[in-house]
Amino acid sequence: MPSSRSPKATPVAPSLQDRFARFASGFIGGPSGGHAVDPPRRRFWTPVRVILFTGLVFFAISWLQKYPCASGGWLDWSQYTNACYTDIRALWGVERLNEGAIPYRDHPVEYPVLTGWFMGVLGQIAYRIGNIVGADGGTIFYHLNAVTLFACGIAAIAVLYAIRADNRRTDLSDREVEGTPPDRLSRPWDAMMLAAAPIMLVTATVNWDLFAVALAMPFFLYWQRGRPVMAGLFLGLAVAAKFYALLFAGPLLILALRRRRLTPALAAVATAAVTWGVINAPVAALWPESWLRFFELNSERPVDWGTGWYVLRGVTEWDALWDHEFVNDAYLVLFALACVGIAALGYFAQRGALPEEDVVPRLAQLCFLVVAAFLLFGKVWSQQYVLWLVPLAVLARPKWGMFLVWQIAELGYFAAFYGKMLQVSAEDGRGIPEWLFLTAATGRWVAVAAMCALVVSEILNPRLDAVRGLPARPSHEARPLPPREAEDPAPA
Repeated sequence: MPSSRSPKATPVAPSLQDRFARFASGFIGGPSGGHAVDPPRRRFWTPVRVILFTGLVFFAISWLQKYPCASGGWLDWSQYTNACYTDIRALWGVERLNEGAIPYRDHPVEYPVLTGWFMGVLGQIAYRIGNIVGADGGTIFYHLNAVTLFACGIAAIAVLYAIRADNRRTDLSDREVEGTPPDRLSRPWDAMMLAAAPIMLVTATVNWDLFAVALAMPFFLYWQRGRPVMAGLFLGLAVAAKFYALLFAGPLLILALRRRRLTPALAAVATAAVTWGVINAPVAALWPESWLRFFELNSERPVDWGTGWYVLRGVTEWDALWDHEFVNDAYLVLFALACVGIAALGYFAQRGALPEEDVVPRLAQLCFLVVAAFLLFGKVWSQQYVLWLVPLAVLARPKWGMFLVWQIAELGYFAAFYGKMLQVSAEDGRGIPEWLFLTAATGRWVAVAAMCALVVSEILNPRLDAVRGLPARPSHEARPLPPREAEDPAPA
C-alpha cells in the first residue's frame, strides 16, 4: 500500500462519463463545454458543500416523513398508514428507557454494545429533560436520535467524499510505488450518490444503522491512506455497533494474501479485535446474560418479512421453511458457499494479466459482494439494512443507472412492507394482498442480485470499472477522430 501521495489527481466530471448524470445535467445547462473552466472557479459552492447541503436537504425531508410518528401514541395503525414507523420511538417503552433504565444493567437490549450505549445515553438525556420540563420523553428521545443520526449521515457522506477525492490505489506494495502510473482520477462527485440516495428519505431513522455506517466508512479511508491501525480501530468500533462490518475482514485478508502483504491487514484485524473486546468486555463481565441476548435472538429468530426465504416459502409453501433451525443451517451453507466464491474471485480474478494494469479487485467491491450475499441468503432483512449497502455500492460501482433502479426497487418494497403490516394488523381488510408483497420483495432481491452481477462483471473486466479509469481497448473497426484544432471554437 503506497504511503506517499502523488500530485493532486484531476477530478472527473460525472456529466461527461455517466449517462444518467449527463441526462440530468440537461436541466441545468448540460455537460461542461470546451470553453468551461476546469476546475471551475468556485468561491462558496464547492463540490463538498453542494454534496453536504444535498445530504442535509434529504435528511430534513426524512425528518418530516417520520414526524407523524415522533409523538408516539399511534392510533388506528397510523405508523403503517403514514409509513412512518421507527424502532427508535417504539423501543422507548419496550427497552424501559421511559423508566430511566440503563441498557444491559437494568434491561437486556437486542443490539450490540456500542449501539446499546448510544441508545442508553440519549435515553438518559431524554428521560431527564422530560422530567424537568414535564414533556413526553419519548418525543424528545426520537428527535435527539434523529439529529444525532443525521450528523452521522453527514459524517459518512464527508468521509466518502474524502475517499473518492483522494482515490489513490491500494493494490501496490512498497516496492512497486516507484515507477507506477499516477493515482486514479479524483471522483469527488461520487459522494452525491450517498447524499441523494432516494431510500435515505424513508429509512435514515428507522433504526440506529446510520451510526454504524458512520463508523464503518473511515475504515476504507484510513486503509486507502496506508494507516492500518486507524483502519482497524474504526472497523472494531463499527463491529461493536452493528455486526455487519465484521464481514469486511474476509475481503481484506484475501486481498492481502493475494498481494503477499499480510502484515498491514493483520494489524488492522488485530486492532479491530482489541477495540471490539475493550468495548464489550465490561458489559460481558458485569451483565453476561444481557450481553448474550443479542446473540441468542439472532439464532432464535424465524424467517423475517421480505427475505428470500419468505418469498420462497410463500411461492412453494414448503413446510420446512417454518423451521428456524433448518433455515439457519441452509442460510449458513449458502452464505459460506457465497463467501468461498467471492474469496476465489478476489484471489484469482485477472491473475496473470498485464502488470501495468490495475487488475486486483478493489476492497470495496468484495465488501459489497459479501454484505449483499449476507442479505440475499439471510433470514432477516430489515428495511433499514439497505443503509449498509448504499455506501458500499457507491464505492464498488459509482454508476447512477442501475443504482437508481435498485433504489426504486427498495422504495417499492418499503411501501409494500407497510401495506403488508397494515394487512396483518388491521381487521377491516386494509393493506395489500400477499402476492403484491411477494412481488415487491422479489423485486428488491433481484435488484440487489443484479447489482452483484454487475460488480462481478467489472472485477472480471476491469476496463468497465469507472473508478479505475483504465483506457478502453482500441477497436479495429472504429476510426480515430482527427485532432481538434485549438483555434477553432466551432464543434466538428
